[in-house]
Amino acid sequence: MTSEASGTATEPGHPGDRIDTSVAHPARRYNYWLGGKDNFQADRESGDAMAARFPTIRLSAVENRRFLRRAVRHLAGEAGIRQFLDIGTGIPTADNTHEVAQSIDPRARVVYVDNDPIVLAHARALLNSSTEGATAYLDADLRDPERILAHPDLRRTLDLSQPVALMLVAVLHFVPDGDDPYTTVTRLLDALPAGSYLAASHATHDYLPPAVAEEAKAAARGGGPHGVINLRARDEVVRFFDGLELIEPGVCSVAEWRADDEPEPRPSVADVSMYGGVARKP
Repeated sequence: MTSEASGTATEPGHPGDRIDTSVAHPARRYNYWLGGKDNFQADRESGDAMAARFPTIRLSAVENRRFLRRAVRHLAGEAGIRQFLDIGTGIPTADNTHEVAQSIDPRARVVYVDNDPIVLAHARALLNSSTEGATAYLDADLRDPERILAHPDLRRTLDLSQPVALMLVAVLHFVPDGDDPYTTVTRLLDALPAGSYLAASHATHDYLPPAVAEEAKAAARGGGPHGVINLRARDEVVRFFDGLELIEPGVCSVAEWRADDEPEPRPSVADVSMYGGVARKP
């Protein structure tokens, strides 16, 4: 049942009017890798092309989703966080942030943010909050933090005087260096009080064969196709957590982050090629 505080903020016009099925989009490609049905031929072709260069990319997508689930469980359980700002939400699937958080405390409140019209078209699934909690969806871009933070639906759903978990899971690698993702993260965190958290994951070239890593870097430098992944080294990922208190085990492979209860055998860090971490704002 949807809480009265739940809502969806949209741009004018039907979301379908902005869906270009001829161009691959990260959210739909990720949906394809996870085995979903909300994708188009261009997304599947792009996903297959990337899988040809990185054959375990579907495994990486699955492990990233498991990292999100474990991170939310820690934040809602051990850390006692009851508010979440999830940017780069993606197409709804199993164990969305509000489902995991509200399974621990039904009072949890979640604001989702994404800029893909097909995610907007499915936003109703993200608004299926418990009656005690609340969810909202904003049609907005990570690179416009001021718009996100000032939006009335966010202000109605979250109390920014109380701690918030900022979830940036598998989204920062879509922001090129030229758009200064570090400043964007800083602006978001500056608006949150002490005791808030950042949970983030990011694709890396650290474990790729040198030729493949150089090819990926060149694609990122050249702008590349829509949704190009800007792979970063571990020290570049750690930089997103500057000024924060990393919780154990720090920044590591998402396959290893507090994964003791995950089924064995665990995939290798090279197969996943994704870093993740959770840190507290002092």
